[in-house]
Amino acid sequence: MIQFNLLPDVKQEFVKARRTKRLVTLTSIGVSGLAVFILLLMLVTVDVVQKKSMHDLNNDIAKYSSQLKAVPDLNKMLTVQNQLNTLTDLHDKKVVTSRLFGYISQITPAQATISNLSLDFTANTVTLTGEAPSIAVVNAYTDTLKATTYTTDADGSRATPAFSDVVLASFGRDSKGATYNITFNFDPVIFSSANNVKLSVPSTTGGVQQLLFQKQAGS
Repeated sequence: MIQFNLLPDVKQEFVKARRTKRLVTLTSIGVSGLAVFILLLMLVTVDVVQKKSMHDLNNDIAKYSSQLKAVPDLNKMLTVQNQLNTLTDLHDKKVVTSRLFGYISQITPAQATISNLSLDFTANTVTLTGEAPSIAVVNAYTDTLKATTYTTDADGSRATPAFSDVVLASFGRDSKGATYNITFNFDPVIFSSANNVKLSVPSTTGGVQQLLFQKQAGS
């Protein structure tokens, strides 16, 4: 069967343009409908779903608040709990004063005696007053304090000065020997319970040969 296209070219172009227009119109209507659907869905979500969710949450908050308020002595319980939570931090900051006796026995020359010791854990300062057989021992004592370092179990490879601002504030001497008054600052870490501390005390200081380790009784 033979078919002849009897439409002129202009008519064919018109028909083609009308089809394209119809397709574009249908596509635009479809896209617009989809956009309207999405908009309505968002409105429903915001206006209905979220409002219901917020309403439920408010009801839950009111419910659980009432339950908490009904607990006897709730404020006291919370206060105790908060205090318990701070115990670990307070323990780490606790000052181990018992270490003082070991430190003093290590840094004090055997020939020197201490008549008065003043320790301030707020200012981290120490004042020592006592007697020694000679000024040389006093000077050795002062130099030992300057040279003493410490290490901790957390950082055993790094030696840190244990004392600073060591000053021989006053001294005197007579036929019986010498008196001294030494002031210095200490690193608070050496008294902290957070780490174990080991002092490193030099056996000789300032060129004066002195026994700088005073053994504790019975050791």
